[in-house]
Amino acid sequence: MLDMQTSVGVEDFHFPSGSAQLSARLYLPAGTPRVAVVINSATGVPREYYQHFATWLATERGMACLTYDYRDFGHSLTGPLAASTATMSDWALIDMPAAYAEMQRRFPDLPLWVIGHSVGAMLGPLQPGIEPIARMICVCSGLVHHSDHPWPYQALARLFWFGHAPLLVKTLGYLPGRAIGFGTDLPPGVYWEWRRWCTTPGAYLPETGHRLPKPDWGRAGARVDLFACADDDTIPPACVWRLADLYGDTARRHLLRPKEHGLRDIGHLGAFTRRNAALWPRLIAQ
Repeated sequence: MLDMQTSVGVEDFHFPSGSAQLSARLYLPAGTPRVAVVINSATGVPREYYQHFATWLATERGMACLTYDYRDFGHSLTGPLAASTATMSDWALIDMPAAYAEMQRRFPDLPLWVIGHSVGAMLGPLQPGIEPIARMICVCSGLVHHSDHPWPYQALARLFWFGHAPLLVKTLGYLPGRAIGFGTDLPPGVYWEWRRWCTTPGAYLPETGHRLPKPDWGRAGARVDLFACADDDTIPPACVWRLADLYGDTARRHLLRPKEHGLRDIGHLGAFTRRNAALWPRLIAQ
């Protein structure tokens, strides 16, 4: 194995996304990269969370990998969170396509891969700018209603959507994620749109053709692989398969069971942790 500390190049920069500037980190292999990869983060997950996976892609697979934070989140936050007008659809329909365009600009001759974690792939079929994508890898991403969660996790989800969380957002003007154990703070518009989708049968589908574009993944023609984790209470496999239907008949469905990979658990966030690195070749296998 290559020494990950010495064989990867790292570049920090900002790139434009509509009226915003997004903070990014690019991981580069020692030699000429063979694939350009964009990692779209899960909701409330900062770009640093993917640093070990991105380093592995660069050092072990020779890929240039872009990680970044969505507008008004993480390193891309530039003002008071309560003043943010960002929504979850802004993240998916403006920021993610801007990341694709940035990697296309930097590596115009390389195949473009997108690895979307949770919300990072959830609206893929609706996005503009997907035509250059050669491969889409969706990890723990799906269309979920709060009644889809198994118990006792469903009790936590109902509390998050109908209990203390909305009251705090109304009072403070943003979601105080750190204070309530969610992990990170979120803009108010992101929380409210996320809440609406997770408490509506069909998630965002009733809004397509009105507030949101209609799904049309056929514009990309890219290979799609969707990975569900058997122990994911946040986005259970059935929810991942609903999203697979939007990506089309050729989308490939994969169910990851922790024990089959010698792992204790994977869950919703574990696929990209260093302790679960045994999964990584499986995620990008061709």
